[in-house]
Amino acid sequence: MIIVGGVNDSRNGAGDTGQEAEKDKAPASGSAEAPAAEAPDPLEEAKQETARMKDQLLRTAADFDNFRKRTRREAVEAERKGREDLLRDLLPVFDNLERATSHTDKATDVQSVAEGIRMVIRQFEDTLSKLGIERIATVGKAFDPSVHEAIQQMETNDHPAGTVAAEIQGGYRTSERLIRPALVVVAKPPAG
Repeated sequence: MIIVGGVNDSRNGAGDTGQEAEKDKAPASGSAEAPAAEAPDPLEEAKQETARMKDQLLRTAADFDNFRKRTRREAVEAERKGREDLLRDLLPVFDNLERATSHTDKATDVQSVAEGIRMVIRQFEDTLSKLGIERIATVGKAFDPSVHEAIQQMETNDHPAGTVAAEIQGGYRTSERLIRPALVVVAKPPAG
């Protein structure tokens, strides 16, 4: 082996350092093998599984809590937006009522004031219709307790018994639900 400047030169097969290192790595024949891997401890495995399940449970609980909070925020936001949209549609009707009121002091013709109020009512009905709200039909219709609320009965020959003879207060509904029942007077046959 030639040593040049402190470097071991093993060219030309000189020196056995590479082979010796390989011999050191290989186990000597006849020597005891490394001890066999022990079987895993079932108690330790159960503890690890418990810790993993607990972590998973905590993550699921946190995810559910976040979902619940987000859903609540979204519901509040949707309700707020719904109110704003409804008010945006109804405010023009209110503006026209204010205009009509301001003109009543100066108006000399009651008929023109009445016509103005009828126009505002038509605008209000159109706005409700646009919102999917309809007025419940009453007078002349059969009494229906699901949409009518009877506040009295009236003896009359003008309407068949069990039908609505007069409307005291209008009722409204959407396609899905009743908003307010109509307050009505129900016809009954005259006594005697």
